[in-house]
Amino acid sequence: MHFLDQAKIYVKSGGGGPGAVSFRREKYIEYGGPDGGNGGRGGDIILRAVPGLNTLIDFRYAQHFKADRGGHGMGKDRTGASAKDLVIDVPLGTQVLDEDRETVLIDFTEEGQRVVLLEGGMGGRGNASYKSSTNRAPRQHQPGVAGEEMWVWLRLKLLADVGLLGLPNAGKSTFINAVSNARAKVGDYAFTTLVPKLGVVRHKAREFVLADIPGLIEGAADGAGIGDRFLGHIERCRVLIHLIDINGADPAQAMQVVERELEAYGAGLEDKPRLVALNKVDLADAELAAAFSEELRQVGADKVFPISGATGAGIDELLDEVLGYLPEQTATETPGKAVLREDDEEPLDEKPWSPLD
Repeated sequence: MHFLDQAKIYVKSGGGGPGAVSFRREKYIEYGGPDGGNGGRGGDIILRAVPGLNTLIDFRYAQHFKADRGGHGMGKDRTGASAKDLVIDVPLGTQVLDEDRETVLIDFTEEGQRVVLLEGGMGGRGNASYKSSTNRAPRQHQPGVAGEEMWVWLRLKLLADVGLLGLPNAGKSTFINAVSNARAKVGDYAFTTLVPKLGVVRHKAREFVLADIPGLIEGAADGAGIGDRFLGHIERCRVLIHLIDINGADPAQAMQVVERELEAYGAGLEDKPRLVALNKVDLADAELAAAFSEELRQVGADKVFPISGATGAGIDELLDEVLGYLPEQTATETPGKAVLREDDEEPLDEKPWSPLD
């Protein structure tokens, strides 16, 4: 299963069925009169958040969704059958945007949440409904109200309690593998992570969901590297962990680069609490780790946690701090927070995929 977090789809609700023009014709009934029934109601377009989904890949292959039309009215005052509603299942955390990709129409944050996006058309009136004392043989009827239609964008923002970010090769994949049940790809080269990963962390009888996103580089807000497209997946996090490689050219500058990209992205990320972790301390001595920690505090870090994702050093202290930002009952058991496996990856295009391309 591939990972896809944006898709454009066309939806159309069902039109109402037309009313019937009919007259009662029975032996020995001299004055039968009109008996044309009303048309049935068209089907609604309903979106529903379901557990067990963590990608929008299904919408790459099915982009048009049309509800059925209501049934025709019939003689003997029979009303046409109402069409079934068309229910479209989306992952928890999906946002529905207007075609302009800016106006948020629906935000699915709860399991089982159902929203009627488009209502089906009303059925047309049959000629029996036009009968009156002055119009005893009406022949008019209504064709039924047409359904609504529109193009919408689906944008997935994974639900996680804690977000993991940093420059490429900061050790994020090793870290999430060490603390959770994720199986992220690890390699000695930049951008080993091409799509977000989720893992469930269990620490001191508590559980929370950790999200790892592809590494940021300077200019990500302008499209450099993989860009900042995946920052949306940590917008809902309560706290962010910023990993910094102690073997990098300048750890303090590395921290400032990511901070600038968060500020350029906006959406409240720059205001979220962040825990700075100086990673790979197993490859340096204690004196160097202390010096770099002081530099990071001088450029804005409140507290620095020296850790090693490879050996596990310092990780317990960092996770203890994370728990302080989470409620007593975290929502790890919320369905829909499945772990993205390594074979879920898909090469990223330079721009988000669109069915109109």
